[in-house]
Amino acid sequence: MFFTIPTLLTWARIAAIPLIIGVYYVPLDGATRNLLATSMFVFFALTDWLDGWLARRLNQTSAFGAFLDPVADKFLVSASLLILVDLHRVDVFIALVIIGREIAISALREWMAQIGASRSVAVHMLGKLKTTAQMVAIPFLLFDGRLFGVFDTRPWGSWLMVVAAVLTVWSMVYYLRRAIPEIRAKVR
Repeated sequence: MFFTIPTLLTWARIAAIPLIIGVYYVPLDGATRNLLATSMFVFFALTDWLDGWLARRLNQTSAFGAFLDPVADKFLVSASLLILVDLHRVDVFIALVIIGREIAISALREWMAQIGASRSVAVHMLGKLKTTAQMVAIPFLLFDGRLFGVFDTRPWGSWLMVVAAVLTVWSMVYYLRRAIPEIRAKVR
């Protein structure tokens, strides 16, 4: 099921990455670049919800789609964080914590699946809160201006990114604590 509507939406998130990055290489004023990048990020981030809903609604769920969906999300978030680091809107340490956690937990989930213990590292509310914080912080920081002329997005985005980093570490510790007993039981 490589080319179902839900899977095509997931592929679109991956294809969006060079478009969002490319905005910052087009000769436009800064505010226009920020607005375009923010609009694209929000649009493609919303496809994450839409592709899951459509997959269930159209009965087009697949193992490939279940694999590709979180990969696309991680690519989109990581690329956006790297843009924000380059623009000096996110500290490199925060980006490393978030990207490093994503790699570590993905590897942990793969390992746990191989030993038949994937339920111990199933998605938890902490992970969902982390994702929510970063999915709101990133467009705020990409926009980097006054929303509706009154709401300065940079301080809110910066604060939410720190919250996302704290939740990132907290959720990683949670997943590791759940996995260690399973690993010990299987390794012996």
